Amino acid sequence: MNDELKYLSKQVAKHRLDRRSFMGRAGALGLTAATASSLLGSAVMAQGAIKGGTIKVAIDGGASTDSLDPALAANSTATQVNRLWGEPLVELDAEGGLEMKLATAFEASADAKTWTFQIRDGVTFSNGKTLTADDVMATIERHAGEDSSSGALGLLGSISAMRTDGNAFIIELDGPNADLPYLLTDYHLMIQPGGGKEDPAAAIGTGPYTIVSAEPGVRFVAEKNPDYWNPDLGHASTIEITVINDDTARVAALQSGQVDMCSRIPPKVASLVARMNGVTVHSVPSAGHYVFIMHANTAPFDNKDLRLALKYAMNREEMVDKILFGNGSIGNDTPINTSYPLFSEMEQRSYDPDKAAFHFNASGHEGSVLLRTSDNSFPGAPDAAQLFQQSAAAAGITLDISREPSDGYWSEVWNKQPFCTSYWGGRATQDAMYSTAYLSTADWNDTRFFNEQFDQLLIAARGELDTAKRTGMYADMGTIVSEEGGLICPMFNNFIDATSDKVAGWGPSKGFDLMNFYAPMKMWVAG
Repeated sequence: MNDELKYLSKQVAKHRLDRRSFMGRAGALGLTAATASSLLGSAVMAQGAIKGGTIKVAIDGGASTDSLDPALAANSTATQVNRLWGEPLVELDAEGGLEMKLATAFEASADAKTWTFQIRDGVTFSNGKTLTADDVMATIERHAGEDSSSGALGLLGSISAMRTDGNAFIIELDGPNADLPYLLTDYHLMIQPGGGKEDPAAAIGTGPYTIVSAEPGVRFVAEKNPDYWNPDLGHASTIEITVINDDTARVAALQSGQVDMCSRIPPKVASLVARMNGVTVHSVPSAGHYVFIMHANTAPFDNKDLRLALKYAMNREEMVDKILFGNGSIGNDTPINTSYPLFSEMEQRSYDPDKAAFHFNASGHEGSVLLRTSDNSFPGAPDAAQLFQQSAAAAGITLDISREPSDGYWSEVWNKQPFCTSYWGGRATQDAMYSTAYLSTADWNDTRFFNEQFDQLLIAARGELDTAKRTGMYADMGTIVSEEGGLICPMFNNFIDATSDKVAGWGPSKGFDLMNFYAPMKMWVAG
């Protein structure tokens, strides 16, 4: 930051210059709005975040069927709300590494099969109970149990034993896994008193806020937990989360000043939103991906030729251009992209109507194919479905599109109906992504992908400490998913959020939307 920007930032921090004036003068110096906002947030944070006030958030994905049980979180709203009241052992930092939350340190045995986590002293749950290592163990037990329906179940299947030793929590694995701490950043694994076994939806945790009002699919209100252990997180006195699944209405709420920040700005209007007075758009490359998922064990998608026909019938370049509008990149029918450190290129699958027609005829399928979609599945999903319908028609494939209600989409369509649109936010590591959604035993195996060779490679890769060999194993897994699986992944999306000049403190992050869903807690009401 040059001297003039430093001076201007300090004036904002001292309330001698308003944010709008700073942004205007920064623009005159050649900075983009996003860069200027990030610089300003860092400078103001150095001066001290402002405490108090209310931050209002408009978010998508919520439904009346949502639960406060973190094990069942399946959309953006549930994840955001869980972040308010709960915390995991460790979390991703802004660079994609690890920062300590309820663990203060961890170490592994030489063979990476035994992991010891030291649990933070002096932390209390919102019900007044002191956090112990036993609470941590009980939480992991609940998510890893045989009867568990947790979205983290696939990540925890290699645990063979757990125990506590004073303030230490110890995990023993049935095989080595160098990525275990990253797996424990999963947003389902909020530590609860007694593991949440008695009342998993009580929303009692160690987070910076407590939930005082919960209307699933409508609105949540959280108030600052006065006993929260970390003074650097949770600046506003109150956070209000309003569920607005309609893209236009969500953006309008931001523009009118009803909310201070907004998730998932539709790519097609991101440039228009960026020109709104007092609004900054943050478009961040990510591991998130918009997808079309087929159940590979359910007719007619249990036929490999039909799956390949639909994959070749997808015009990925058109999808990226007309749905993402420059806010993302092309996909290749795997869930892995350059966001992952062990990513390796594979031959790009391209739109090929002739190949699509060949495989469709080889499949022996007659008649149309039904695709279910909803605005709630990803921004522009119905438009993407229509583009797919048109590109498939050129191959002689008829797609029937059923536009489903947004409310209940994640409980009644996703992971239940055999062909639908969906999205994934990505995960911290390749092992985490594959273990969550592609391992045969994963509860969220939403393509019903059961492949013994893939499972063996995934488990073997966890214990392979040679980076080159491990990279090659992940490359082989990507090829298997692309060729054999039920995933059609045409594009990786940027996370596009927007904040008003009523709040400050936006900064870099890894993970999900809204600064990995920490924006309401890391930002503050601007003076």
